[in-house]
Amino acid sequence: MWKKIKKIIYLIVLANILFIVWGKFFNPPITITQIGGLFEFGKLKRDYVSYAEMGDNVKKAVIAAEDQTFFDHNGFDYKAIEKAVKHNNAGKKLRGGSTISQQTAKNIFLWQGRSWIRKGLEAVYTFIIELIWGKDVILERYLNSIEMGRGVFGVEAASEYYFNKHSKDLTKSEAAWIATILPNPKKYDPKNPSAYLNKKHSWIMRQMNNVSLK
Repeated sequence: MWKKIKKIIYLIVLANILFIVWGKFFNPPITITQIGGLFEFGKLKRDYVSYAEMGDNVKKAVIAAEDQTFFDHNGFDYKAIEKAVKHNNAGKKLRGGSTISQQTAKNIFLWQGRSWIRKGLEAVYTFIIELIWGKDVILERYLNSIEMGRGVFGVEAASEYYFNKHSKDLTKSEAAWIATILPNPKKYDPKNPSAYLNKKHSWIMRQMNNVSLK
């Protein structure tokens, strides 16, 4: 019995290793979150594009909005995590401290939610993809897989859905609008923004001036 269990464990570990290595060269065929969106909204709008085909504006906008130290950290922003813990312990609305690398690990390999098991696995995957994939691949996978609307995934599909153009052709303002709806794209709509979204959009536009794509 124990030999069978060990064999199953070895096979799971091997499959994960192969999937991680494979993921350095290819986008995921589908993710758990995308399957969830398909069942929830009855559609799956997705169009994977290469890092170069995304254009710089949307990269800068999302980094400005989500993780301005992306190119400097090792997958974890400890200052952001500390701030999030203090904020949450104060009884305020829950705030995350996840980096783009952590979100990529979650979106590609895991599921949504706040369980400790998922967070632990997320940390392991984050550490590994930082070592094996590198920053450009992580950012490409993130921008291709992230949820950006109801059944809409990735910056290319979002660009076509909201602005009827390719992501590489987005203006600075349009790219900032796509980043503005994160992290709640099911609720927010850049075509019908609230006062809060307008304020956030202006902030992202300013922050984009400080983002450098290394």
